[in-house]
Amino acid sequence: MPRPRSAPRSGEAVLSNSELARIFNEIADMLEILGEVVYKAVAYRRVADAVERWPEDVAARYRSAEPPHIPGAGAALSAKLAELAETGHLEYYERLRAQVPAGLLDMLRIQGVGPRTVKQLHDELGIASVDELRAAAEQGQLRGLKGLSSRTEEAILEGIARIDRRSTRLLLHDADEMVGGLLARLREAPGVRRIETAGSLRRRAATIGDLDLLAAVDDPGRLFERLNALTGVDRVLLAGTDKTSITLDEGPQIDLMVCPPSAWGTHLVHLTGSAAHNVALRGRALDRGLSLSEKGFKEIETGKLLLAAEEEEVYARLDLAWIPPELREDDGEIQAAEAGELPELVRLDEVRGDTHVHSDWTDGVDSIEVMARAARDLGRAYMVLTDHSPSLGIARGLSPDRVEEQGAEIARVNSLLGPFRVLHGTELEIRADATLDYPDELLARFDVVIASIHTGRGQPSDQLTRRALAAAENPHVDILAHPTGRIVNRRDPLGLDWPRVFEAAARTGTLLEMNGSPRLDLDEHLARAAARVGARLVVASDAHRTEELPQLAYGVSMARRAWLTADQVANTRGAADLMKLVE
Repeated sequence: MPRPRSAPRSGEAVLSNSELARIFNEIADMLEILGEVVYKAVAYRRVADAVERWPEDVAARYRSAEPPHIPGAGAALSAKLAELAETGHLEYYERLRAQVPAGLLDMLRIQGVGPRTVKQLHDELGIASVDELRAAAEQGQLRGLKGLSSRTEEAILEGIARIDRRSTRLLLHDADEMVGGLLARLREAPGVRRIETAGSLRRRAATIGDLDLLAAVDDPGRLFERLNALTGVDRVLLAGTDKTSITLDEGPQIDLMVCPPSAWGTHLVHLTGSAAHNVALRGRALDRGLSLSEKGFKEIETGKLLLAAEEEEVYARLDLAWIPPELREDDGEIQAAEAGELPELVRLDEVRGDTHVHSDWTDGVDSIEVMARAARDLGRAYMVLTDHSPSLGIARGLSPDRVEEQGAEIARVNSLLGPFRVLHGTELEIRADATLDYPDELLARFDVVIASIHTGRGQPSDQLTRRALAAAENPHVDILAHPTGRIVNRRDPLGLDWPRVFEAAARTGTLLEMNGSPRLDLDEHLARAAARVGARLVVASDAHRTEELPQLAYGVSMARRAWLTADQVANTRGAADLMKLVE
């Protein structure tokens, strides 16, 4: 038996699951660039995905001589994973890196640029970096290559511009994780009465620029000292009496403003709303003989300062109902508040079940029972198990026989966990030719069917639209999952004819998903447009492991930004009522 290795040797790096996965994904990229057979790259990607989602520290398991059984990892890949986990290095990876310039891997981040194109650009034009590709596209050098055109050049330049824009924004999920620990440490500072997030993070925007914090304090100096002394602070940008700004070693700028408790309301309104929302509020104040700033309302005639300790006081003085932070974008919310027509937005505690959950039967990490118990512990009444259909080979999609076996396992779990219920569903692939991955007679036996587009994303808009419409029109498809296919900061949305898709969804009763994973798809703008034509939506976690089940809350955040009520979100219903709705 191999000797347990609880600590690394000198000079060895201990790699996290995400770092192990990144290296295996890079190996897959390099194999494709080198023109190796496709199945090799697919195998590495499958293992990378499983490792990244693994609930335990994979490297630690290897070092303790208790290697985990990673789905898809045969003897050869398990040996490479063991070498990497135990030593922090992989000779095979280093050999490939010597053959493939790092800049070629960077080029794969550009939407629409795949390994074959990268190889062609390098072989024929000697392009080895994103900057070189940008210059070649700007000079019109690509259109002379086989299969490339002036439109290709335009698409590549736009893709590079998107990457540049993305680099400055933080995913909402990551911002929450970062600010959670930060707030906990700052709340311990003496004299802190209240401290909360503000800005786009409080509005629950998909991406965040600077992190805005507001604190009501007795002694600002001691709080500022606590902030500036935090581990990971790169430098202090501003050190004022009521505001300080810092940057982190690996993170965004953090702006912390302080105020007296008596002015908390106006400060929080000022720091939360978008610029346009705040301008509109100040205009209403002027109409009432007041000047509004974060410090309070000043009577223009007398100069008297009127404080507001709570946000409700601010809006009431402007003859408005309190506006939920998610709506403060100057997109009709002020008019609705004035008319008393603000919707009662859906809340997380109103969502009864999760309609998109995976298990280790396909590309998930945890078993059906483990996922179900975790969902029940979070207060869910049910979950829809939606493991993949066969076409998505990288996810080890289920054959019809395996579907039958899975049904028996679901029945066993339901007998143990009732009244909690696992509904038997599937995430059905919408193929490139607009056909579906299972025959109708099998689809009719599932409790809930969700359909997705994962492959053939490069098709023209009309073909992609035809695929979505084919699924919506099928009587057995209940939900269109992550309809645009976007992944925030990583992959742009598909350009379907959304009015046609939303009309079809409303007409057929096909539900549209708001996915709480880093996809955040549908976004709030499309979801609101869908709801306007009568389509109903669901919120879902798309969890592949128990730790991802709380992602359901991000779907709710996007639903709130879309002005949705509980009635418009189908899984605020119980399991039986949901099934009646989709039958």
